[in-house]
Amino acid sequence: MSPAPQVRKNFLKFLRSFLGIVRILQIVFGAGLWITIAANKYEGSIHFVLFVAVLFWLLTLALFFLTLLDKQDLVPLLGGERWLCTNLAHDVAATVLYLPAVGVMIYKTDRNSFCNLEAYKHPCLFKIYLTATVFACLCCLAYLLSVTFGACRKCRGEQTVIC
Repeated sequence: MSPAPQVRKNFLKFLRSFLGIVRILQIVFGAGLWITIAANKYEGSIHFVLFVAVLFWLLTLALFFLTLLDKQDLVPLLGGERWLCTNLAHDVAATVLYLPAVGVMIYKTDRNSFCNLEAYKHPCLFKIYLTATVFACLCCLAYLLSVTFGACRKCRGEQTVIC
């Protein structure tokens, strides 16, 4: 008997779990954020937002695929019994760094709100910054949900990531 049905069952179990859905949302919102910023002109403090978005997008992709493939035991020092704590630490760090990123995006959006008039003919970054602000807020919310979920699971003494 081949292990393919068991692997497929584990894939579906993780993808249907709360953490699997939240990780997918984090990946989608994070990609939306950094693509929105990188596809347009940016300067100054937007570099920090782009750094946070790309860093945590890549880390979330890695956590997602390691958990999806059930290979977290292969990660030295962070895998095995520490995997839930690793996910929790990642989500806390992402939430803490996304909060100032949201603040930067709100500030930049507000600074460019003058060009939101129909009669304004010059290039305007208001709509781009507004879109990036929405994506940053959604990312922060998704990571905050993940922190809350992981902390509740850790307090209950659970060790595995998949419910």
